[in-house]
Amino acid sequence: MKISEFTVRRPVLTLMVTLIVVILGGVAFLRLPVDLMPDINYPMITVRTEYENTGPEIIEQLITRPIEQALSAVPGVEDVISTSQEGVSQVRLAFTWGTDLTEATNDVRDRLERVIGRLPDEADRPRIFKFDYSAFPIMFLGVSGSVDPLYLRRLIDDQLSYRLERIPGVASVEVWGGDEREIQVNVFPEALKALELPISQVADRVAAGNVERPVGTMYKDSQQISMRTAGAYAAADDIKRVVVAQRDGKPVLVEQIALVEDTVRRHTRIARINGQPGLRMAVSKQSGENTVSVARGVREEIERINRDFPQISLVILVDTSTYINQSIGNVGTSALYGGVIALVILVVFLRNLPSSIVIAVTIPISIIATFALMYFNKFTLNMMSLG
Repeated sequence: MKISEFTVRRPVLTLMVTLIVVILGGVAFLRLPVDLMPDINYPMITVRTEYENTGPEIIEQLITRPIEQALSAVPGVEDVISTSQEGVSQVRLAFTWGTDLTEATNDVRDRLERVIGRLPDEADRPRIFKFDYSAFPIMFLGVSGSVDPLYLRRLIDDQLSYRLERIPGVASVEVWGGDEREIQVNVFPEALKALELPISQVADRVAAGNVERPVGTMYKDSQQISMRTAGAYAAADDIKRVVVAQRDGKPVLVEQIALVEDTVRRHTRIARINGQPGLRMAVSKQSGENTVSVARGVREEIERINRDFPQISLVILVDTSTYINQSIGNVGTSALYGGVIALVILVVFLRNLPSSIVIAVTIPISIIATFALMYFNKFTLNMMSLG
C-alpha cells in the first residue's frame, strides 16, 4: 500500500500524526537555543609562559625555543606559531582536524615536563589553553559615576562583578580601567649606598612582615583555641616601621630609607564612557551555553544594579546577541519570502489551486518537524542550520 493511499483512507490518524508533529516541532522551536554559528572546536592549543621584566630576545632564547623544540614532535601537529614579547612567551600548536584535543593536551603536558627543568627558575610554570570560541566576551559594559574612582573600582570588584558572575551561563567578568589602590615603597638609592644595604634585603623584610599564618593550637580546660600571627599590614604606617637591618646596634626602619605612599596603581589601560573616566567590563559565557539567553539575563541584572546603585551608571557598549537576533531574523524573513514566492510559482505552473494549497501546507509542516529533530539532537538555531 502506498503512503498516499494509506493517509487518504485514514484521515483521522493522518490528522493526529500531523498535529503531534506540529506540536512537538512548535515546542522544540520555542526551546531551541539561538546562536550566530554552531559550536565549533578548533584543534588548537596554546602554551603561555610568563617571565616578568624580561626582554623579547631573552624570552625567545630561554623559553620559546626550548618549548618549540619539545612540542614540535607532538603527534598530529601541523603548525607551530610562537610569539615572544616582553615578559610573555606564547607557543600555539595547530593540529589536524579530527584530533582528540584531550589526548593531545596530555601529550603536550608530558613533553612540557621534560623541558621545564631547562627553563629559568624565576619564570612561571607554563600554562596550557585550548582554543574555545565561546571564551570570547559576548558583552562589553561601561561603568561611570559621580563617585571617588577608588571607591568605584572597589565597588565593581567586591560587589557588581560577583552579581554578574552569578547569572546562569556567565563564566567570568573581566574589569579594565579605573583606579586601584597600591602601596608604593620608593627607596632612596643614596641611603642604600650609604648603609651598604642591598635592595633585595629590603624587599624580603617588607614581604616577610606581611604574613598571616597559623602557629598552633592552645588548650584551656575543655576549650581548643587556634592561634595565628596577626602580621598583615593594616595601613601604610605599618610598613614604615618595619626593621630592614641593624647598623651600629640601631635598627634601620623603612621610613629612613624610602618614601612610603598610599596611592593608586599606574594606569596601563584607560577607559572612558561618554567622554568621562570610567571602567569597562567584559562578560564571557560558559562553553555550550546559549548567547542570547545569557545576554538576556545580563541585561535584566543590569537594570537591577542601576536601581540598587543610583550613584553609578552601568551601560551596554557591545551586545553580540543583538546582532545574532538580527541575523537570525533576516534569515527567517528571507525563508518566508522564499516560501511565498515558491507558492506563487506552483500556482502559475500547476494551474491547480487545491494541489498548490496541499504543497503550501506540507512545506511548513516539514520545517516544523525539522525543529523537533534539531532539538532532540541538541542543535542550535544558527546561520548554518537555518541555511
